[in-house]
Amino acid sequence: FFFFGGVLRGGGAGGGTPAKGVSARAKMAGGKPDLLLANSYDSVKIDPTGWWLSEKLDGVRAWWDGSRFVSRLGNVYNAPDYFKAELNALGDIQLDGELWMGRGQFQTCVGVCKRAIPGKEWERIEYRVFDIPSIAHKKFEDRLSELKKLLLASGGGDKCKYIKLHPHRACTGRADVESELKRIIGLGGEGVMLRKPGSVYSGGRSNDLLKVKEFTDDEAVVEGHEPGKGKHVGRCGALLCRNRKGKRFKVGTGMTDRERENPPKIGSVITYKYQEETEAGVPRFPVYVRPRPDVDAKDI
Repeated sequence: FFFFGGVLRGGGAGGGTPAKGVSARAKMAGGKPDLLLANSYDSVKIDPTGWWLSEKLDGVRAWWDGSRFVSRLGNVYNAPDYFKAELNALGDIQLDGELWMGRGQFQTCVGVCKRAIPGKEWERIEYRVFDIPSIAHKKFEDRLSELKKLLLASGGGDKCKYIKLHPHRACTGRADVESELKRIIGLGGEGVMLRKPGSVYSGGRSNDLLKVKEFTDDEAVVEGHEPGKGKHVGRCGALLCRNRKGKRFKVGTGMTDRERENPPKIGSVITYKYQEETEAGVPRFPVYVRPRPDVDAKDI
């Protein structure tokens, strides 16, 4: 089995047409973009032939609302003027993508994006665009075509220095997914994304966008810290967590010594990975991956 997860969705105000019956501004109700969360990909039940395949980036999810970047929690990322100028030149549109500094740079990228005053490090960031919610009602192939017109030059190169179209290609089948997953993992990446052909950009949990990884991962709320023993005396031995299914468990591996000395705060959200669940639905051998300051504990 292979598993996949998060997706992004919503609608925005601006020059495009929102999904039928859905106000573009309504998709930003409460200041938060309406992000799509995917279910898990099952390689036995789902034939990915013909789906759109891309690399899963370990960046910072960001919604361009026509004038600014908005996080999953509705916070604004203060990009420098030269960065936003490339987006403003595209017109009054909404885009869906990730601010990305490269594989394995998630923590650094989060730190740069959260600063109130944008620094020179923004020069290392690209905005990798996945979708264009301005035309949410159109099928994915049409939206991808529109993004190519916006972001690619006639020769196929990038028009912009910082705003990039995230590459997609047609998947040839299960073996293709497995091969691409191994290639990306070997390069230090996270995994593979699969987009269902002909799918619209709609709100809510959906199987239209799937995440494929070596392990299953999920988010959990930190409810406590268990004191360490042995070599970890005086530091955090394990995080006491609760996941979105309401299951409580300990996450004792995966943290560095520095993280054990200053563990994720109680009430914060983390990502953990695991191989399978017990019959009671508790993750087996959960491993700490990273903090998730971009996820609201209320959503878990």
